[in-house]
Amino acid sequence: METISLTVNGNPVQLDIDPATPLLYALREELQLNGPKFGCGLQQCGACMVLLDGEATPSCVLPIAAVEGKEVTTLEGLAGKDGKLHPVQQAFLEEQAAQCGYCLNGMVINAVSVLDANPSATEAEIREALDINICRCGTHSRILNAILKSRKS
Repeated sequence: METISLTVNGNPVQLDIDPATPLLYALREELQLNGPKFGCGLQQCGACMVLLDGEATPSCVLPIAAVEGKEVTTLEGLAGKDGKLHPVQQAFLEEQAAQCGYCLNGMVINAVSVLDANPSATEAEIREALDINICRCGTHSRILNAILKSRKS
């Protein structure tokens, strides 16, 4: 066990944990954050995405020791302190861009990351950013519409 210090959703956190523990497990089991999901366990589906220092990053195999001193933002941390949803989250609701919701975490996190880096990202750039995300429900057109809508917010 080792003490790992990081910031999660704006709050400083110290965890006494095996440094090899995947970040996903620390978030879900130690901090009870259920936004990031376990999907494939191979960084290939996008369900486990978090923002790591502002960049979309898979968390399923990333050891917690690798995020020492860094800022991690999960789906739960995107809303403002006043509870107001992030524009991407709000657009997903308005466009009804979720069906089962399993891929939603990764889609929202990737959208936030690409739009933070380039607020006027093109549809092609957004599609490229979402390429890692697997959605089996087939709501891709609504997801894309929501992201394009939030780009204008």
